[in-house]
Amino acid sequence: MYSRGKLLGLFLGPALFALILLLPTPEGMPVAAQRCAAVTVLMATWWITECIPIPATSLLPIVLFPFLAIMPSSKATLPYANHLIYLFMGGFFIAVTMERWNLHRRIAMHTIRIMGTSPSRIILGFMVATAFLSMWVSNTATTMMMVPIGLAIIKSTMSLDREIDASELRNNRFATALMLGIAYAASIGGVGTIIGTPPNTVMVAQLDKLYGHTISFAGWMALGVPLSIIFLILTWIVLTKIVFPIKGDILQGRGQEVIRTEIAKLGAMKKEEKIIVLVGSIVATTWIVMGFFAKTALFKNVSDASIGIAGALLFFIIPSNLKEGRFMLDWKTAVKIPWDVILLFGGGLALADGFQNTGLAAWLAGLLVALKGVPLIVAILAVTLLVIFLTEITSNTAVATLMIPIMAATAIALGVHPYATIVPACIAASYAFMLPVATPPNAVIFGSGAVTIGQMARTGFILNIVGTFLITGFVYYVMAWIFGLELTVIPEWAMAQVPPAQ
Repeated sequence: MYSRGKLLGLFLGPALFALILLLPTPEGMPVAAQRCAAVTVLMATWWITECIPIPATSLLPIVLFPFLAIMPSSKATLPYANHLIYLFMGGFFIAVTMERWNLHRRIAMHTIRIMGTSPSRIILGFMVATAFLSMWVSNTATTMMMVPIGLAIIKSTMSLDREIDASELRNNRFATALMLGIAYAASIGGVGTIIGTPPNTVMVAQLDKLYGHTISFAGWMALGVPLSIIFLILTWIVLTKIVFPIKGDILQGRGQEVIRTEIAKLGAMKKEEKIIVLVGSIVATTWIVMGFFAKTALFKNVSDASIGIAGALLFFIIPSNLKEGRFMLDWKTAVKIPWDVILLFGGGLALADGFQNTGLAAWLAGLLVALKGVPLIVAILAVTLLVIFLTEITSNTAVATLMIPIMAATAIALGVHPYATIVPACIAASYAFMLPVATPPNAVIFGSGAVTIGQMARTGFILNIVGTFLITGFVYYVMAWIFGLELTVIPEWAMAQVPPAQ
């Protein structure tokens, strides 16, 4: 059913677009920047209300930028083929290969088995397995795989031989904590790598587009993995010790029985799984160490995208059964990657181009110059809070796409390193835990029937606050040390692209 909110957005977007174009151009703002702002507001309205599919909205710059003389078609289409889009595409291809041969399920089962047998340990096992997989496989796919396994364990604790009623699930603390743990771990784990969640790739791609500067795969892992581990542990404590404390061993060993049964169903590790482990390890290792050899003849012209696509191509080339003409990855499987996310990346990068080339970014920086006296830690806290709660009502990828160019301008206005505002905004886009619409994992778990909106909102609000302070502290106190930079100094590469506010 087409909701009233969508209907409102369908007409409100064009109305705001026309209004901005018809208003007198603000002082100091280039005409092209005003037009770019109009396109941005239209896209933001349609992205937030989802009155038409999000990827369809992402194609608007290809049409509107040339007609509004923002940039010609030849330049408006270039962002949709940015090299970092191919990094994410390579990651998607590797992930669907893993899913095709069920390697992700084997990794999950063995991780859960290792973690222990008590209810809280079982929940921790699920969270660790989910978080690790979501660094490499889509958060949604990881969540959808873990939910049925979790429900099987829940059913065993309730000693039921029938289907579980939704009300029984919602009144079972272990069930609710386990399901929420899976959803939250998927979002938290995705922050660990550039390819783990779309906002990360959006950020890296927009840094490249805005400044000609980027963060390496290993560089981001140095920040994202420790942050993910800390937040995963804090989330587990909140779930099992504060919101849903579970006393006694309600499982009585039955949880491990379910896990052993699931492992037995998988059988011995297949040849295809071993090939995926080998190729995946080579790709991941190359991503991590390539930065140390960036100036050598072999790697000086090679990006993370080339390595990702190379790994994907190997799966198309390596046979599973040559006699039957079956390969590790076929196109029937490959087309299942989320092309909608790829289009959204392109639309976001096109907007970033528009912000830069029309002078909109510089104009916003001048507008935000009043923030100059705000303490940096307060600015980081405010940015994080804003993005986390904005993400509760719309797509986290769309929020990251819209906010990162604005955060870039904010950094210049504050006179600080762009990472100081861009990185917390990027991470915060994945740390929305209150509502089903905030992230796909939240929606999947809500659909399982094990969680009410009230339970998710109550737990999620606590985690939103914990996440806000964790991001703020990590960015302010730890990030500068990891990346070897001064947060209060604008680097030359940023000054060259976005002039400081006057």
